[in-house]
Amino acid sequence: MQTIQLQNDSLVEIATFLVRRWSEKDNIIVEISDKTETKTRLKENKVILTPLEKRIGNDFQKYRQFRTSLWYEAMRIKYCKKILSNDHAFGFILNAMETQRVEQLGRKVWKGMDDEIIFNYTYMLVARPQLNTVYGKARIVEAFYQYFMFGAIKGEIQSSNFEKIKKASMLAKEIVNKAIKDKQGTDWIEKKVTEIIKILDIDSLLTIPVSLPFMKAGMALSKEELLKVLKIISRNKEGDFEITDPDSIVRGDDVYDEYKVLLDENKKTENRGLSTETIGIQIPSTKNIDETAIYDLRLINGLKMKFKEWKSGWKEQHLRSGDEFDGENYIEGNDPFFTDIKKSIKTKIVILLDHSSSIASDAIEYKKATLALCEVLSFLRVKFAVYAFSTENRAMVCWSIKPENVKWNRITAKRLAQIVANGSTPLAEVYDKIFPILQSKRPDIFLTLTDGEPSDPDAVRNMTKSFKGLGIRMVALGLGPNTVRATTIANNLKLLGYEKTMAVSRLSDIPNKVISILDG
Repeated sequence: MQTIQLQNDSLVEIATFLVRRWSEKDNIIVEISDKTETKTRLKENKVILTPLEKRIGNDFQKYRQFRTSLWYEAMRIKYCKKILSNDHAFGFILNAMETQRVEQLGRKVWKGMDDEIIFNYTYMLVARPQLNTVYGKARIVEAFYQYFMFGAIKGEIQSSNFEKIKKASMLAKEIVNKAIKDKQGTDWIEKKVTEIIKILDIDSLLTIPVSLPFMKAGMALSKEELLKVLKIISRNKEGDFEITDPDSIVRGDDVYDEYKVLLDENKKTENRGLSTETIGIQIPSTKNIDETAIYDLRLINGLKMKFKEWKSGWKEQHLRSGDEFDGENYIEGNDPFFTDIKKSIKTKIVILLDHSSSIASDAIEYKKATLALCEVLSFLRVKFAVYAFSTENRAMVCWSIKPENVKWNRITAKRLAQIVANGSTPLAEVYDKIFPILQSKRPDIFLTLTDGEPSDPDAVRNMTKSFKGLGIRMVALGLGPNTVRATTIANNLKLLGYEKTMAVSRLSDIPNKVISILDG
């Protein structure tokens, strides 16, 4: 099995995609943290996942556990009204019962998850502590959890307590089954938890210690050991799952295809683009960045609807003569004949985003508009690259948001979200740093979005001339708080040698303005 370490950026991207698909909620964000166990914060629409390196097994086995734990959190988001803390017995028991409820509900929709759930159970059982390492009444709660979840316990417990555990486990299963049958939710099950507490003869506020795994993180089970534990799970879950091929479950062939794609993308991410050291361009960090704040789904979906004809490659156009007559258009005084013409966008465009301090007050709306532009360009399969500039530690930085050979995705969106608007507009210096890339790639259009005057107009004029000498069409979009100011900025930009300048006073109009260039 491969031992390539997956980057957290890649994991967060696929985890965000999966959790949103499984939960059917598009506003869920994912975070990876080594400071806490896997959990979901419903009020924050956030899932926090334990990183791969803290899990047991080889790299692929860790990924499978990571993926299945994410599925459970997605099902909690979909079916649970509340998720209590595991720190006390009441919440710990409620969450265990809810795990079983959401698992059964989720399996009805996601039938292909069964093998992964069984595989995950195997490692869950391995990771639970031996009962002799848990002290006091907490040992009874741990034994209940193991018996309820796996049908087995690790270690020995007093026979009187074991009878309580079996009785409580049987009642807990009856409660979960009745909840599913009668379509009851979290609140109904929560009222039943006290019955389990009473049978176990414990305090509902009993502190549940953090359970340390029996094996150290990274240790892998041999195939024989895996099959041995899996057979225990299979036997105890026989009434719930139809397990036909344990070897197939251990292999995980279906998920390995997905994992292989992730590995390949991870390699590309590590090696893509030109060296930032040689060309002075940096890649923004995407660690702990929430890109959902700059996703305007209404704007994005509206643009996709508007330009859906372009994606298909055909567009209806009205003419003065033709084969098909449009009566309504004739009555309205427009060209009465129409025909379908082939639309093909072969224009390659590089976009540069001004993130100087003057944009700071409108930074979120600016990013929403430029992200929507990127989404629709990707939707239309346009070849494009995106760069930005700002000032960091008193030095101008040119940021690579999306190189031409990289698909627009969650990681590139996070790069855009990370940039802080700051500093002046040293446009000539930015152009100088980006010149080697454009000299190599030779795009058809180089578009600059800016809301201010460049620090050195003469130097910008010289750089513009250099780009035009490469056969690149230089276009600028002037951003202003109102029509007069935007028009003034656009007119001033025209004096710097741009072949075309445009003005925008409403940031949401940016995508339409840019796409109009491609249609020209």
